[in-house]
Amino acid sequence: MSKGAIKLCSACLLGVNCRYNGDSNPNRKVLDMASEELLIPVCPEQLGGLPTPRTPSELKDGKVITKSGEDVTKQFEEGAGQVLKLAEIFGCRDVILKQRSPSCGNGQIYDGTFTGIVVEGDGVTARLLKENGISVITEEDL
Repeated sequence: MSKGAIKLCSACLLGVNCRYNGDSNPNRKVLDMASEELLIPVCPEQLGGLPTPRTPSELKDGKVITKSGEDVTKQFEEGAGQVLKLAEIFGCRDVILKQRSPSCGNGQIYDGTFTGIVVEGDGVTARLLKENGISVITEEDL
């Protein structure tokens, strides 16, 4: 991760109340980094048109499904595309994303059963960014 370069960052890690339940996930290491480097907050779910709060979602069989059974794959893909567009506009080669999220998870996501089981995999946004040569790390990697 290049120090000093502009980075995109999951907005919830910066304290923005955009998680599915209306809360945030402020992370001390990310907040410390933001005091020294430019981190642009992004929330793929909101960028894809989903409200906050919203029904929890998980990836299952290549689709993003809410706990109530609604397929929100299209909104997740739209949000991922918007994050990629922002990365391109700002010349970001690095992003910091929230681990295990169906959008942002990098190498770890929940298994789609809403039971807290973690499996290998990437969220929709993390996968798209990686496919386009952008380095993805999580708050746990800092």
